[in-house]
Amino acid sequence: MPEALQFDLALYPQPVLRKVAGPVEAFDDELARIVEGMLARMRESNGVGLAAPQVGLKQRILVLNPTGEPEDDITLINPTLVEKNGPRVKLEEGCLSFPEIYAEIERPERCKVEAFDIQGNPISGGYEGFVSRIIQHEYDHLEGVLLVDRMSPADKLKNKLALEDLIEAYKAAKGR
Repeated sequence: MPEALQFDLALYPQPVLRKVAGPVEAFDDELARIVEGMLARMRESNGVGLAAPQVGLKQRILVLNPTGEPEDDITLINPTLVEKNGPRVKLEEGCLSFPEIYAEIERPERCKVEAFDIQGNPISGGYEGFVSRIIQHEYDHLEGVLLVDRMSPADKLKNKLALEDLIEAYKAAKGR
């Protein structure tokens, strides 16, 4: 297995988070290193999912693990959400790009995904519950859609100071 790349998290409002990610074109050792690095960053950050834009990459890669057990790692390359269905359920979500910010987000209970595995083999599957929610959240990142975009006005107000702190930290890091 190639050595994993090391990544820092992109925090809101870094512009890479707003970009629509482009397709992965090469299924090679570099992709394997990216995926291993993303899985490592997700685990180090105590996350359950991570999309490539969250580590500064404009590629359609997402990784997730609903249990924390390595055998439950899921990697989806160039995923397409072909279907979202079932009752819409509102649950609290967090996001590694929005530390310590949580909001009630409504999503369909189930989804169907078509993607490729790390070797470039086509895969497709139906997911429900928590795994479906993780996939939909991470897929949003590939489309440049963020947690703040799905927040209710009440959640935006509740998180106003924390969101402003992230914006100020970004500006300070940029020297503005």
